[in-house]
Amino acid sequence: MSFSLYSSRIKELPSLKIAHTESHIHAAVTNRIVDFLTPIPAESTITVVCVGTDRSTGDCLGPLVGSALSKFNSPLFEIYGTLDHPVHAVNLSDTLQYIESSVKNPFIIGIDACLGQTSSVGNIQVASGPVRPGAGVHKQLPPVGDMHITGIVNVGGFMEYFVLQNTRLSLVMKLSDIIANSLYMAIKQWHHRLNSYAGRD
Repeated sequence: MSFSLYSSRIKELPSLKIAHTESHIHAAVTNRIVDFLTPIPAESTITVVCVGTDRSTGDCLGPLVGSALSKFNSPLFEIYGTLDHPVHAVNLSDTLQYIESSVKNPFIIGIDACLGQTSSVGNIQVASGPVRPGAGVHKQLPPVGDMHITGIVNVGGFMEYFVLQNTRLSLVMKLSDIIANSLYMAIKQWHHRLNSYAGRD
């Protein structure tokens, strides 16, 4: 898959990092996702890959987002990674290979939890390029996504596995809810724009 034109345009877009407590959080995240989606080809298949496992409180952000998105039962995107069928270290490579071989023109949005500085805990980040799963716990896993959305669930830098296991579920739930709803709205807006443009032709 080649998004050379898209890649050059997306790199010019600034990333977003915003606290989940901001009053305009849904609008800010939705609008930034739309900014990243706008340049991609109309024939692209939006493919959301939610990385993580339900066996770790801090690392279940991705599966929570995937499960929330699946409840919309939307034909506008494909989802990989839910609480029932998580995408994690064991099956990540196989999942990405399946997407590349089976999904038509996939545009992949990687979703994952991450660790950060104390002042950044509770922030949501939207940025170009792939997310790098396992980096916070020093695992070498394949990068995921043409763009990515992450939630900073706890403090990194020491005893990462212990920190993820002892992350507050309340925060992870709040972050996953914001990400899922904002992403769904952004994809709907992107499709609406495509249909509007097509109607003018």
